[in-house]
Order: sequence, then C-alpha cells, then structure tokens
Amino acid sequence: MKGKYALSLLLAGVVCTWMLVAPAGAQAQEKPIVKIPQPGVPEIMTMEGKFVRAAYNNEGYVILGYQVSNWSIGEKWILLEVGLTVMDRVPEYTLTRAALSLETPDGKTIPLPTISEFREASTQAMQARAKVQRDSINYFPPSANRACALSFFPDLDMRAMPYDQVELSSTRACLGRLYFPVPGGITYGQHWLNVKFEKSLVRVPFRILTKDEEKLLSKNYKDISQQVKDAFKKK
Repeated sequence: MKGKYALSLLLAGVVCTWMLVAPAGAQAQEKPIVKIPQPGVPEIMTMEGKFVRAAYNNEGYVILGYQVSNWSIGEKWILLEVGLTVMDRVPEYTLTRAALSLETPDGKTIPLPTISEFREASTQAMQARAKVQRDSINYFPPSANRACALSFFPDLDMRAMPYDQVELSSTRACLGRLYFPVPGGITYGQHWLNVKFEKSLVRVPFRILTKDEEKLLSKNYKDISQQVKDAFKKK
C-alpha cells in the first residue's frame, strides 16, 4: 500500500464519506470539499479509486470495490468486491460470516445472508455486469503477499464450494465477493461495510453516487483524493 501503514490514531474515529459539497456562494471553478464524519471507531481510510474504498486499524484491513452496485439503483441485492487481511504481528484469526454486515443510508444493519438465501436470489445479471464494471482492489499491506480466496459466495456458474469462514493472517490477501439483500432496493447515499475482527471493528464507508456526484468526483478526483490523504496525515 505504498507505505501508508504508519497509523496515526490521533485521528481515531474519523472516516470520509466522499460526500461532495460546494462552499456557500462558491463559483463553479472552485474546488469541492470533502465532509468527514465520525464512524464511531478508531481507524484510518484511503481512496484507491473512484469506486474503491479502504479502512484499517492496528488489527485489521478491509478494502472494497462497488462500481457495479453504484450503477444498480433499485436492485434488491448489493454486490461488493472485498479484500481482507490482518496487520503485521497480529495473530491468525478465523473470520466467520457473522462478522460481516452492511449498514444502509436509512440506518438499517443487514447481516450477511446464508448461501441458501443467496442461491434463491436473482443475481446473475449483476454478476455478468461485474465482469466489466469492476476495479482492481489488489491494494494490501506489503506483508500480505499470498493469494487467498474469500469464498462465502462463489459464483453460481462455478463448481467451487462455499465456506462459512476464512483464515486470516498477515501474509494472506483474501479476495472475494459479498452480497447483501437490500429491502426496498439500492438507494443513493452513504453505506458502510462492517467487519468485526477479533478485538476491533473496521467500518468501510462507500457512497452510492448520484449522476451529478459521480461527475463531480470524476472531474475533481485528484484534489479530493489529496484532501483525504491530508486528513489522515500523522501530526
């Protein structure tokens, strides 16, 4: 992760939503600013792409990509490309599906569904779109250099067996997809992926963007990314 892991927990509890707002009375040429709310837990975040978000603390690291879900307003299931690992000198940890949940803009917390619930859903179209509407999430701490499959939900067209847990270690970069049912369908606004490690909680923020928000982010990505980096610099 390009040397980003000297943690500054003086910034504990701060995470960015990437909600773009213009200052009052701002002219069109002025740069947008980023609002940084409180996630309620000590962690640091990064932007690794327009639809790629990461958060980590001294124990665990989580990264996600959500491009296909950003273009799936109204659909009943949300798809997230997710990567997990634990940090250096953290003991190996068995993470189960009970450790994962989704928080929606209306404040609901949705647990990870069972494999039976997933198989009964209609996600094939979303999976097909994810083959082209996706971003790399292969950004991990340097020690996580061994591939690891996150197999809670193998694709329906594969013969791989699902697993209800994954063994995390600081040398393993575990990648896979998570699916959550969304009552009422995917809506615009701030979402959170919650991951409970053995001793702490990591909350990864991701925002389903309106067309105007997406255009503004695309136009000003470099400036916004720099704002995020500056917000978490060691003081």
